[in-house]
Amino acid sequence: MSPEPLKVIGGVDTHADVHVAAVVNAATGQKIATCSFRAYPKGYEQLHRWIASFGEIEAVGVESTGSYGAGLVRLLDSVEVRVIEVDRPDRKTRRHHGKDDTVDAIAAAQAVLSGRATAIPKRRDGDIEAIRQLEILHRSAVKSRTQAINEFHGLVVTAPDDIREQLRHLGTEKQLDTARRYRERDNDTTSTATCRWVLRELARRVADLTEQIERVDQQLLPLVGRAAPTLIGLFGVGPQTAANLLTTVGENSGRLHSEAAFAKLTGSCPMPASSGKTTRYRLNRGGDRQANSALFTIALVRMRHHQPTRDYVKRRTAEGKTKTEIIRCLKRFIAREVFAAITNPAPNIPTGPELRQLRTDKGLPLVVVCGPQAITTTELSRLERGLSHNTNLAVRIQTWLNEQPDKAA
Repeated sequence: MSPEPLKVIGGVDTHADVHVAAVVNAATGQKIATCSFRAYPKGYEQLHRWIASFGEIEAVGVESTGSYGAGLVRLLDSVEVRVIEVDRPDRKTRRHHGKDDTVDAIAAAQAVLSGRATAIPKRRDGDIEAIRQLEILHRSAVKSRTQAINEFHGLVVTAPDDIREQLRHLGTEKQLDTARRYRERDNDTTSTATCRWVLRELARRVADLTEQIERVDQQLLPLVGRAAPTLIGLFGVGPQTAANLLTTVGENSGRLHSEAAFAKLTGSCPMPASSGKTTRYRLNRGGDRQANSALFTIALVRMRHHQPTRDYVKRRTAEGKTKTEIIRCLKRFIAREVFAAITNPAPNIPTGPELRQLRTDKGLPLVVVCGPQAITTTELSRLERGLSHNTNLAVRIQTWLNEQPDKAA
């Protein structure tokens, strides 16, 4: 009988130019070999063949799968090698064993072997990767616009009296609109002329960034609607909050084994802080803070506009809960609802164009459909054009339209 092939586990410490790999025996954890490879497509192939040369690959632990290791993860996924995301060794381990790339690569392999590392990395392809890239640009543009507006306001405070008196009582939008029309005057001093020019340039920068944000939103909405139609239709979920949540989950939502894991990932699950006879829970300050912020935004929208949520808040307030405690409860409930919408989307959700075609086939104008649904023609028009999403409303309108007689009848 031929002996069974040796089973091995790989570990990779990733960097911008070089990846350092290590191979350990899957049965004993003993180091077999280490080697360095260039961080480019051929180097990834060489790294894979090198690990496979020692035996059957059970798994490969990779550091920084979302940055330097993204290309390697794509290659390993394409050849059906199980990849595990590995965090860097903690400080205690580094104090005891030192720090260099080879040690980190061995530690990555041993973390997989011991079961300390179990996370499946996100896939970096498809619609959600495109959403993540758009989110980076959107977040940067919003931050820059806010900074420019703050600088504009600060300059108005110290501006010459005639400029300051002209702008101080106007709202921000009117201030910016006025400043964009500033021109140099013959009687202006050097400082006054410069102040007008700087205010005009800042106002134009704000306008340019606003247009960029709008362009990003136009790109983002159809992607989010296609990637998670059920999620974007939930009450209080907009394109930006949906994009943040989808980016956190990743393309391969199956890597999250339960809604409790999703709640832990978003920092919305309560953390036990009990001691002795005292049983209590505290705020979870971990998890993805962008996703946590998205859940918080959804909770605030529902507390203001969603009647079932308003009733819940009223009941919990009567029980003696504080607003902060109620929001924590709501975020946990919303996390459960969001996880179900992402992993188990409702089947056959009608799209906007499908609703428009169905309404046209029935020969019904917008106003006739809006009456029974208690919505405005603007709301229905935006829904049909894909400018807004509302899963419950879309299904309700589709059901109502199907009950109406055909135009020919």
